[in-house]
Amino acid sequence: MEKVRICIIGGGSRLWAIRFLQDLTLQDKVSAHVVLYDIDKKAALNNEAVANEIFKVNGKSNTLSVSVADTLPEGLKGTDFIIIAIEPGVTDIRKYDLGLPEEYGILQSVGDTTGPGGLMRARRALPLFFDFAREIEKYAPEAWVINYTNPMTLCTAALYKAFPGIKALGCCHEVFHTETFIAEFLAEKRGIAVPDRREIDIDVSGLNHFTFVTSAKYKGEDVMPLLREYVRTDEAFPDLTEKGKERVKDGKWFESDHRVALKFLKDFDVLGAAGDRHLAEFVPFFLTSDEMAWRYGFVRTPYSYREAEAIRKKNKVYTDEELIAKPSDEEGVDILLSLCGERTLKTNINMPNKGQVRYLGEGHIVESNGYISCNSIVPIVSADPCPAIQSMEQRIEKEQDIALEAIWKNDMDLLFEAFAIDPLVSLHLDKAHELFDKMLPLCELRY
Repeated sequence: MEKVRICIIGGGSRLWAIRFLQDLTLQDKVSAHVVLYDIDKKAALNNEAVANEIFKVNGKSNTLSVSVADTLPEGLKGTDFIIIAIEPGVTDIRKYDLGLPEEYGILQSVGDTTGPGGLMRARRALPLFFDFAREIEKYAPEAWVINYTNPMTLCTAALYKAFPGIKALGCCHEVFHTETFIAEFLAEKRGIAVPDRREIDIDVSGLNHFTFVTSAKYKGEDVMPLLREYVRTDEAFPDLTEKGKERVKDGKWFESDHRVALKFLKDFDVLGAAGDRHLAEFVPFFLTSDEMAWRYGFVRTPYSYREAEAIRKKNKVYTDEELIAKPSDEEGVDILLSLCGERTLKTNINMPNKGQVRYLGEGHIVESNGYISCNSIVPIVSADPCPAIQSMEQRIEKEQDIALEAIWKNDMDLLFEAFAIDPLVSLHLDKAHELFDKMLPLCELRY
């Protein structure tokens, strides 16, 4: 096959870009030239050196190559695939995304998808995505675009808003973790070896990070009855407060026990298909206090961690051993290979609704399964969750619709309407205005 050209927007990233480059070396189906573009050209140049070393230590220097683009148009010209993985603005803005709402009693466990922090991040990110889409329409209109950036739904929606003909999808690994959880649960209950998560056939439905499993099968066996039986036992919901406190003490910000996901199954008959930290932010139930979050075993990721991690990644020097590729469980390269016609992949996708999620609006970016094959993505119609879950999803959908239109028009009065109806914003409107007005200048885009 002719060498494919891949442009990574956010090519200076020390997480997604490096991971994608390593995954690329684990396949022999396509040769590729990767173009790194980043607003921080020095970071992209640093990653160019790392990329060349990755290709060298993994024996792929003959089939994979890399360069840095000075401008986005230069990076896009002739491109077949575009990866978007950016941080919209400097890291210290996230201090205000998280800290200002906390002053008003609003706790956020992540703050990058929904809630006050998620909306402010959207306000920073979406104008960039409008610009990306316009440039893609000019220079690479037939390229496939894979977005990793949060807020996933709104960033992907922004691409379609500015360029309706774009071929874009949002790629999120949260569902993969749920598949792994189900595989481990099944292994424990059946006394078998833990299956590969890809052997767990689940039906997913909803909005990114607020997605639910309506069915799960392993080799034809329906696993949901086992899960339903489990959540009716006392064993399913122990008080995990001490475990939560230990996670805070040890800085294990991303660990959870899927108890929020299981609580949805107990009370609404669908299993949460994202990490507890994300699920909790879409409803007012679990973030009333740190103690409540700890009871379910998850913790809030503090700004101090984000700050320290940004510095660590920036200063990271890789050893050859660290650059030897190992399967990451991400699917960006799998998606690329499928779109190149090398395989057919069934996986979760975030794309405009064409009826695959029947209780949400046409055109809204939704998460469901889909088939990815040669230059084609076909969404799969998902089963409907119960009316209560549908109602929760529809509330978030409306908030996202308002936010998208507000940021498109740069209308902050309209954006406040989205802010005010967010489930975490349980404030008197006067206080909500006060918080919103504080956040606007402190959370705006800057580098």
